Amino acid sequence: MLKISSRKSDLAKLQSYLVADALKAKNPALEIQFLFKESLGDINLTDPLWKMPEKGVFTEDFNRDLLDETTDMVVHSWKDLPTQNRGELMIAATLPRADQRDLLLVKKTSIDRILKLKKINLFTSSPRRFYNIGPFLKSHFPFGLNETDFKPVRGNIQTRLKKMTETDDIDGLVLAKAALDRLIENNFDDLRSTKTYVRSVLNHCQWMILPLSKNPNAAAQGAMAIETKGTREDLKNIFSQINDPDTFYHSDLERKILASHGGGCHQKIGVASLSHPYGNILFTKGLTDKNVTLFTEELIHPNQSKIKNTFSPDDLWFESSQSPYFDREKNESFEFLEKDKSKKSGLLITKTENLPKFLFEINSPHVHWTSGTPSWKKCADLGIWIHGCQDQLGDTYPKKYESLLNENISWLKLSHDQSPPTENHETISTYKLKRNKNNFIFSNKKCFYWSSSSLYLAAVKDHPEIRSLTHCCGAGSTAKIIEKDLNENFFGSDPQVTSKALWNNLFIFYNLDQWRSYVTQ
Repeated sequence: MLKISSRKSDLAKLQSYLVADALKAKNPALEIQFLFKESLGDINLTDPLWKMPEKGVFTEDFNRDLLDETTDMVVHSWKDLPTQNRGELMIAATLPRADQRDLLLVKKTSIDRILKLKKINLFTSSPRRFYNIGPFLKSHFPFGLNETDFKPVRGNIQTRLKKMTETDDIDGLVLAKAALDRLIENNFDDLRSTKTYVRSVLNHCQWMILPLSKNPNAAAQGAMAIETKGTREDLKNIFSQINDPDTFYHSDLERKILASHGGGCHQKIGVASLSHPYGNILFTKGLTDKNVTLFTEELIHPNQSKIKNTFSPDDLWFESSQSPYFDREKNESFEFLEKDKSKKSGLLITKTENLPKFLFEINSPHVHWTSGTPSWKKCADLGIWIHGCQDQLGDTYPKKYESLLNENISWLKLSHDQSPPTENHETISTYKLKRNKNNFIFSNKKCFYWSSSSLYLAAVKDHPEIRSLTHCCGAGSTAKIIEKDLNENFFGSDPQVTSKALWNNLFIFYNLDQWRSYVTQ
C-alpha cells in the first residue's frame, strides 16, 4: 500500500491521480490510498501569495507527514515548492511536463471595449506576469494597447474563472496553461463537472498562448514534483520507473536560476528551459530584487563552442536590409479559403505580406498562428488576433493548442511560393519571390547568418564556393534546408545519416542577436 498526499483542490487531486496511474502502469498489483487536505495557501485566499511571509504556502503543511512517514509521497505543482534545500526531504521524480506557457483568456463581450479604449483589465496575482505580459500585450494585442491593468485574484482554477466571468470591469485572466489543459483533458469521474465548467467558460473567451521568449514561465511551471523522505530507500526503484529525466533536468535548472536571484513568488522573474532537436533553449526575462534586468534568448548546442569569439565583425555576413535580393509579386488566389472560411482551420503565418482579408475579423473561426513574435507584432499592427506562435523554433515544433479546441483542425501555412514544404501543413503562397539583379558581395566574409532558405539557396547558386565556409541560422526549416544542401553538395554524405554539416560548418542559434554576440571577438 502506497499513500499519496496532496492538496484538496481538483487540480491537485488530478495530479495525484496521474501519478497513481503512472505507478500502477508499471506495478499493476500496487494498492494506493489518497490523502487530501488543505494547505495554508488554500485557507488564506485574501493576501496575494507574494505578500504572505511563509515559504511554500501550498507545500509546508505536508512536511511533517513525510517525516513521520504517515504518507509515502506528496504530489506538488513543482513551481509551488520553495527553491531552498528541502533538508530531509527530496524530489524523487516527476512525470512528463505539461505545457509550460501562460494562457491569456479574454471575455468575448469585452473585446469591443478593449479595442475602443485601448486598455485591458486582467486578473493575475503574479509580479512576473505584471512585469512581462504588460509590455508584450501593448505591442501584440490587435491594434495595440495604451494601458494594461492587473488586479490580484486568488483561488483554484474554477474560482478564478468564476470571478473573471462575474466581474464586469475585468476583461480577462492569465493562468498557467498546464492547469487548464489537465482539467480539460482529464477523464476521472469525480472531476467531470469541473471539466464541463472549464469548457463552458472557455467557449465564451478568446485566447492567446503567450510566447516563452517574451513571457518565460514561473520556474518549473507545468511540472509535477513527487516529494518523499530522503531516507526512503524502499521507494527509490518505484520512483525511477516513472521519472521523466528531461522534465526533471529543465525544471531543476529553472529553479536553480531563480534561486540564484533569491527565489520566491515575489520575484518579477520568468525562466524557461526546454529541449529542441538542435539543442536546449533558455529564455529569461524579468527584474531582480537588486534591480538587475534579466534577458536571455539562446539556443545552446555543444558544437557552438568551435566558433565562440572566433570572428571579427568584418568577417560576418547577414542580410542587413529586408530581402534586397528578391522582388515580390502578389498572389490573389484566396477564393477557396474565402468560400471555406466557416470551416475552422489553423493558419500558420510565416510571412505577413498580402494576407487574406478574413484574417482581419476578430471573431474569425480560424486559429491564427505565427512563426515568431516579430510576425505576431506585424499581424497585431494590422488588427489581426493571434492565438499563439512557434517562437522561432520551427514550423514543426509542437503547438500544443489541442485542449483549447473541441474539434480537430487542419493546418495551412501562409508563405511565399518558394517556402519549403512542412509536415502537417499545406502551403498556400500569398506572394511569389522573384530573384532580382542585385549581386551578393561576399569578399573576405567567413561566417554567414541566413534568415531564410531561399536566400541561402540563391547565394550558393551564384557562389558555390562559400559552402566550405561557416554557416549559421535559426532553428526552423532554414536549418534543415542548409543541412541537406551541405550534406549533398559539399560533404557528399547520405542526408539520411547523421549530418556532417551540423557538426562541422553549420551552427544553429536562436536568432541573429545571439549569433552576433557569440561568434564575434
